[in-house]
Amino acid sequence: MTISRYILEQQREIPGATGEFSDLLSTITLAAKVITREVRRAGLANILGFTGAENVQGEKVTKLDEFAHNVLLEILGRSGHVCALASEEEADLIPIPEGYPLGKYIVLLDPLDGSSNIDANVSVGTIFSIHRRITKEGRGTLEDVLQPGYKQVGAGYILYGSSTMMVYSTGHGVHGFTLDPTVGEFLLSHKNIRIPEKGKIYSINEGNSNRWAKGVQNYINYLKEEDKKTDRPYSSRYIGSLVADFHRNLLYGGIFLYPADSKNPKGKLRLLYEAAPMAYLIEQAGGLASTGYERILDIQPTELHQRVPLIIGSREDVLMAEKFIRE
Repeated sequence: MTISRYILEQQREIPGATGEFSDLLSTITLAAKVITREVRRAGLANILGFTGAENVQGEKVTKLDEFAHNVLLEILGRSGHVCALASEEEADLIPIPEGYPLGKYIVLLDPLDGSSNIDANVSVGTIFSIHRRITKEGRGTLEDVLQPGYKQVGAGYILYGSSTMMVYSTGHGVHGFTLDPTVGEFLLSHKNIRIPEKGKIYSINEGNSNRWAKGVQNYINYLKEEDKKTDRPYSSRYIGSLVADFHRNLLYGGIFLYPADSKNPKGKLRLLYEAAPMAYLIEQAGGLASTGYERILDIQPTELHQRVPLIIGSREDVLMAEKFIRE
């Protein structure tokens, strides 16, 4: 089952579907193939290392960051399916080029999550979030972009690892497709992914432990304690690439935490480009996503690059983390 065929079969089940959303998803798969090609040959194509610039977050931009960003903007911006784009790499809303038709969707992007690890050949990924525009016509505005996560009509990520996988949801479960390089097609490899109710893995940067709130420290210590009745201790697994850590936990169960701390009291990860799309996926797969105090998908964004704490993963694990954090 190719991803194109799967998208069309889903489209047929929706009365009145115009095909525009299906075409948009297909456009994203094209961008994924182009980026995959460059990631695969990064060490040979002088595309490793930094550009010397910094993005709006104050982070060093890698050459692959810039390449992925430009590919996505070029392909999506000229597709005719979007009225505006927003990217973690750009300070402001990105308008559609003059002369190109405007669509009814907004796409928000983290073009290359985990890119600081690319020189070490660590898995990286692209995260995308899709909203239906609120305004009736013309170019997209901030009103169209600043929507809470529960209003997403689709979200997903492309993982560039030992194989390239596209994992996405349009509100009808989470499905994974693996790129077969021999035919150049994404093929259905993981249908209706469900995260286990409880895992045995925790993912967190323990180098920040001295800056965590007491509740987070107590929770991590709890996970390390040996208790056969509650199947502890957990195993620590932290890659430092959200897409890679999330993907492993999605398949095996577990919890990923990037909590607020004394250095980042509002959290570190971006709501629109990282937390909300991943929260959409995890809930579709039967898990939970929280700041520790509230559901990620309920947060009303107030700015493009708003940051939030993120606790995401298996349902029972997230509920237990919330219990410790709130005490």
